[in-house]
Amino acid sequence: MQHFPIFLDLAGARVIVAGGGEAALAKLRLLMKTTARLEVFATHPAPELEALARDGRILLHRRALAAGDVHGARLAYGAAEDAGEDARVAAIARAEGALVNIVDNLEDSDYITPAIVDRDPVVVAIGTEGAAPVLARALKADLEARLPVALGLLARVGKAFRVAADALPMGRKRRDFWAEYYETTGPRSAEKGEAALEPALRDLLERHLAEAPGAGRVDLVGAGPGDPELLTLKARKLLDRADVVVHDRLVPAAILELARREAILIAVGKEGFGPSTPQSEINRLIIEHAAQGAHVVRLKGGDPSVFGRLDEETEALDAAGIDWAVVPGITAASASAAALGQSLTRRGRNASARLVTGHDIKGYAEQDWQALARPGAVAAVYMGKRASRFIQGRMLMHGASPDTPVSVVENASRPDQRILPATLASLPQVVTDLAGPAVLLLGIAPRDTATQRLEAAL
Repeated sequence: MQHFPIFLDLAGARVIVAGGGEAALAKLRLLMKTTARLEVFATHPAPELEALARDGRILLHRRALAAGDVHGARLAYGAAEDAGEDARVAAIARAEGALVNIVDNLEDSDYITPAIVDRDPVVVAIGTEGAAPVLARALKADLEARLPVALGLLARVGKAFRVAADALPMGRKRRDFWAEYYETTGPRSAEKGEAALEPALRDLLERHLAEAPGAGRVDLVGAGPGDPELLTLKARKLLDRADVVVHDRLVPAAILELARREAILIAVGKEGFGPSTPQSEINRLIIEHAAQGAHVVRLKGGDPSVFGRLDEETEALDAAGIDWAVVPGITAASASAAALGQSLTRRGRNASARLVTGHDIKGYAEQDWQALARPGAVAAVYMGKRASRFIQGRMLMHGASPDTPVSVVENASRPDQRILPATLASLPQVVTDLAGPAVLLLGIAPRDTATQRLEAAL
């Protein structure tokens, strides 16, 4: 991030615009939404600028900007649409202590003016570091359509009511009050007119003051294979509301970024044959925070019910008398099959697919090797990298062909996803240098290999 987004207080501040044409007018249309004191310097001002000056919207100086004109100003815009003149204006402004923006010149500007969605006092600023202005305009149009016109009214009335709402204790109880106002009570009351909003707020506040503090709860949420766009809508909503997020090692930063800024993030990493947080400690953490009234999201990679130790945690929560719910996620086997563009089950090949683990708490995991070794059998092996030679030996021992296809999908769904073709014979060598989590799809070849074999058979 090169440009750090801030909202600058311009109430009563001097802002200088040097230029008399369309570029200056474009900046002024936005700046006139503020309460800044706007001064324009132009030797040949456009008629629209003259009209704004007559209406008292701007102070117009019918001359070029000169040394001494920018002292005390907070911002300056070079909008002459002439590189030499804009550079001269910028030099004067910087020498006199103002930040400078030169229209359509990102490299020589101290700041940029973002695309803005205005629902005063709610303002959404959209920036692309100057890389994609067309995209910024498209996002602005989309947000304009999504954000209701009454949003500004709700915010203004809510702001005036904040002192009264401070009677609620900080934290979850106060957040619940404001969430209900903005999500349900406020919009419904606004339909009856502005006068209905304050009485509705007072009734809502009385109800929340009278309610006993809410009990803590735990949502065990599947984070999916790593792509934030594969999260369910429910998972995203819960992350936004959680007080505490207890997350697995494989949950990427891009998903953790979706959690509420004030939420406590607790990493409880687990790694096969490596350092791990004991399950008893994970249970203790989620129970301790929920018992204190917090809303806890236990965020698990993939789907909580697939090698996620879900039952151990729900049984501990039941024993502690804490309410909980499970939100499923996309498991790595499904994401890996999607990466191949193939099915885990296929008519004429296999009527079932097995999800197995390469190791368990005792070490390498034993399976029904005879069933896995049958021609056409398909299995997705989780945590199978270090167990690959063990799996190879067991399957060959039970009659599997060394040519059995295997697809190795590393970091399924993520930007650094890789698909590596293998056979049972070559599997240990293929996975040797893998750094990320991988799923071994036994019995499925990557699409191009499968197509080649089909064509060869024909």
